[in-house]
Amino acid sequence: MGDFFDAIIIGIIQGLTEFLPVSSSGHIELAQAILGYDAGEKEAQLSVVLHAATALSTIVVFREDIMEIFKGLFRFQNNEEFQFSLKIVLSMIPAAFVGLVFDDVIEGLFDANLLLVGAMLLITGVLLFFADRAKDTDKKVGYGHAVIIGIAQMIAILPGISRSGATISTSVLLGIDRGRAARFSFLMVVPLILGKMAKDLIDQGFTFTNEMIAGFIAAFLTGMFACLWMIALVKKSKLTYFAIYCFVVGIAAIAWKLFAS
Repeated sequence: MGDFFDAIIIGIIQGLTEFLPVSSSGHIELAQAILGYDAGEKEAQLSVVLHAATALSTIVVFREDIMEIFKGLFRFQNNEEFQFSLKIVLSMIPAAFVGLVFDDVIEGLFDANLLLVGAMLLITGVLLFFADRAKDTDKKVGYGHAVIIGIAQMIAILPGISRSGATISTSVLLGIDRGRAARFSFLMVVPLILGKMAKDLIDQGFTFTNEMIAGFIAAFLTGMFACLWMIALVKKSKLTYFAIYCFVVGIAAIAWKLFAS
């Protein structure tokens, strides 16, 4: 039963931290180290399952936006929805390329490397701190912006760099409206997660365990709450609180690794 409840805790952490700008991968690494939880050979599959849960949360929250995007895409009309879908595709390219070419290298980084996690959390904190001080605008996401935001998402593959924090901060620093920045950030990752899950299913198949199912449900439910909460926080310029949190946790992770091992 210990592994079952550990999976639920990790699922809750994934659901909250996927959308809050504090690095889901970094917090899961920290949680597994503290709990002593080891999914063994199923660890990579558990990660994909939990990310699929938060992707489903995004789909539920943005279901109307997603329907509009699909309508614009399949009608093949040069309207705003069609252009938005092209920008989503552009933003996916950097992370998709790195994920496909350097998959083994990336997996090697996720091995309780608390020094790396702590350092990257400090970088996340700096990004959030400066983004919260950017001027409010009503600018939309352009094609050039999509590429730059996509590069930020690629860098956020590193454990400890918050994906939502990096992409939202980059968007805001580029002068994009905060609400549009959050919407684009959350929608751009959905195809990548679903593609990663499909790749893993094809390459090695999946064996679902009770722990995975419990983690999936926990991540999905907390993910919906965190997604809606984060949108409101970005609009209200409340990112500094998360910057401070990242600084504290980052320093604590580095101290844990240096002095507790």
